[in-house]
Amino acid sequence: MTRTLTALSARRRHPLAVVVLIALALVLVGGLYAAVAPRPAEASTATADADDLEAGKELFLANCATCHGLDAQGGEIVDGSGAGPSLIGVGAASVDFQVGTGRMPLQMSSAQAPEVPKIRFSQEQINQMAAYIASLAPGPAIPGEDILDLSDVTAQDVSRGAQIFRTNCAMCHNFAGKGGALTGGKYAPDLTGVEGKYIYEAMVTGPQSMPVFPNSTISPEDKTAIIAWLTQEEEFRPEPGGLPLGSLGPVSEGLLAWIAGIGLLIGCSVWLGMKSS
Repeated sequence: MTRTLTALSARRRHPLAVVVLIALALVLVGGLYAAVAPRPAEASTATADADDLEAGKELFLANCATCHGLDAQGGEIVDGSGAGPSLIGVGAASVDFQVGTGRMPLQMSSAQAPEVPKIRFSQEQINQMAAYIASLAPGPAIPGEDILDLSDVTAQDVSRGAQIFRTNCAMCHNFAGKGGALTGGKYAPDLTGVEGKYIYEAMVTGPQSMPVFPNSTISPEDKTAIIAWLTQEEEFRPEPGGLPLGSLGPVSEGLLAWIAGIGLLIGCSVWLGMKSS
């Protein structure tokens, strides 16, 4: 018995014992983290067939590689005015948003890529490019119908969406989503009439000056509520003050009041002057 304990004690003091214990501890911690760590709910999980991936790669090389590089890791623009950012990890949602709204391919170098109504690609081609970029690294996926379905949205959901929007978005997009100016020639676009899919994709990808809103900040349900408010606000939001005047706030309202008020005073003064004479 004594010899057995001595042998075990000697083994515990083996020079490699510490290394083995550290390795086992790292494996254990890594396994536990992999088991309990939250999964990115919006990671690109959609699969595409080989033909779509090949077609997407060809479209990318023909239309995007000049700025973003042949391997999508970023590169210099031809005229030297800037560099296209890396697309590794941006996900299918970013491609669908940027190309689907006409912001990409970039028409001209400026402070901000504007939305272009005339889209150069079909939705099928956009999906192929999105699938190719998504195959390079995980990233936010294009939202499905389960997220964008507003058929079960209630007035309470719309009200919650309005509160969340005004807490997180109104400082740039205006309290009614009408947009607003930013610094350096940039601007927050008007969200009136924007398709719900693109609103969701903007929240999960953070295009241009917009921050990313992960699920830990705004849950998918709350994102859907925001979309519901933005797309249905005219139905649910009354105008207790009368004419909305573009919903631009006190500046436009005050300007109209001053112009109308001063104009009325001038008119009264002229009328009184003519009457007294």
